[in-house]
Amino acid sequence: MPSTEHRPEPVSPDAPATIESPLLTQSWLDLAFVHWAVDPALVAGLLPTGTVPDTLDGTTYVGLVAFRMHRVGWFRLPGIPYFGAFPETNVRLYSVDADGRRGVVFRSMDASRLIPVIMGRAGFRLPYLWSRMSVRSEGDTFAYSSVRRWPGPRGTSSRMTIRKGERIEEPTELEHFLTARWGMHNALADGVAFLPNDHPRWPLYRARLIDCHDELVAAAGLPAPQGEPVSVLYSPGVPVRLGRPARTLRT
Repeated sequence: MPSTEHRPEPVSPDAPATIESPLLTQSWLDLAFVHWAVDPALVAGLLPTGTVPDTLDGTTYVGLVAFRMHRVGWFRLPGIPYFGAFPETNVRLYSVDADGRRGVVFRSMDASRLIPVIMGRAGFRLPYLWSRMSVRSEGDTFAYSSVRRWPGPRGTSSRMTIRKGERIEEPTELEHFLTARWGMHNALADGVAFLPNDHPRWPLYRARLIDCHDELVAAAGLPAPQGEPVSVLYSPGVPVRLGRPARTLRT
């Protein structure tokens, strides 16, 4: 289990707090959650100082999460229809900080709009990368593709196709652990920031990975996925509010 000053907060399908004055609003649509198990010792050095791998029964996970970002907006202003709507694919790890806050750490965030990429890198120090991307659907089948443009490694690609299955009425402990994440940890020069979010409960469906050729996980400094993933899920999506970062200074 992670060693922190406080015990990790419980995993909950509902946000621990409502964000009344959001910094950002957006929707995450047509999400594919694909996860592989990984030894916590292999990823601990990739997390921000002040966080450790979050584990379930001694195991942590690397996630390849592809989706459509829709209408990103500042504060309570209406979302932007073009520059605020684009495909995105994230490589993420699972983290917990000294205050017990569970979150995710993004190792890479490929997106198809250059301006949001530049803003995310400059304004939030997030590992956004500009890529040529698409999300296509036909019935219950969803195909996601990405080819990196800038800053590189140029040409790094990901392609995966999933088929949506049955609706999940009661997610398993692992499915809650992988999806019920109410913030992200991000390294700062003098510490770590926790950026909270809230949204309705995920509508989740089990899914089958039909095809996967991925170079993003290895490019993010992680072991390349081996074998079948331990979890493949689909969600039609949720509206999301992001709050202001809470900073923890290094001691």
